[in-house]
Amino acid sequence: MSFACLAPDAAAFYVAQSAFSDPNDLAPLYTDLPDDPSQLARTARNLMVNRGEGAEFRFAFPQNRLHNDAETRYIDDILRIIIQRSDAPLTRRREVGDRFVGVCRDFALLLCSFLRHAGIPARLRSGFAAYGGPDGFYADHMVTEYWDDQRGWLLADPTVIDMSSVDFDPMDVPRDRFLVAGKAWQAIRAGEADPKTFGLHLPEEGPMFGEWYVAHDIRIDLAALNKVETLLWDVWGAGGDRDMTDAVCELYDQASLVAGDDVPFDAARKMFAENEGLRTPKTVLSLAPFNGPSEVALR
Repeated sequence: MSFACLAPDAAAFYVAQSAFSDPNDLAPLYTDLPDDPSQLARTARNLMVNRGEGAEFRFAFPQNRLHNDAETRYIDDILRIIIQRSDAPLTRRREVGDRFVGVCRDFALLLCSFLRHAGIPARLRSGFAAYGGPDGFYADHMVTEYWDDQRGWLLADPTVIDMSSVDFDPMDVPRDRFLVAGKAWQAIRAGEADPKTFGLHLPEEGPMFGEWYVAHDIRIDLAALNKVETLLWDVWGAGGDRDMTDAVCELYDQASLVAGDDVPFDAARKMFAENEGLRTPKTVLSLAPFNGPSEVALR
């Protein structure tokens, strides 16, 4: 790829692995991977299953996998789980019982790792999907954004790569079907969207939604734009206590400007580095859905 329309510093940054996406000593597993983004997305999909898909696959996940797989932060650890369950090449489709039981973030991170290995700039994006949930509701979701020399940055959703449930190309998700967090925030603040339509429906706890939730996703997204690809339920910083004061809202007004569809690279790097309320600390509070809250030190 030439990256003709992508600034050299941004191209170099997003083509390099992060602490989270680096396969490290398991890099030899990537030797036979294809270099086509669509094929890489299918490869990622065939190695993982969403922990909410048990009924669809008619499979009862072992409780330890259902609770613990998605708590795995780093790709090298994810790969260890995958090859422990089946030592076949990564290009070999796994039976559902041999797959990593994750969430959207895990699919997106694995695809991002594959793309970076193939020399394609890639990054994770946190936001809200207008598909796969109740009508009129934008569900918390994470996808991969990758660079295409002809079309620029494209959104890819590897969780739906082989499904007939969507009416669009999963390798080019329309930006009105997936709203990055900053775009959602701006729509709410402009009075163009209801904050109650952005969040997450949990089977046992009911819906969680509102400005505080969108702000949380901006923190996750801004971190990912800086290659700190945390778990979706890692909490830190301004608004992490759900107290959306005027000052906190003003901070996210500014953050939304760099966490939108068009990301000004230097500004995104600067905002993350210089704002303690947004920058990911060395230790985060993990509000694990099954295992409960804990303090976790990042690599």
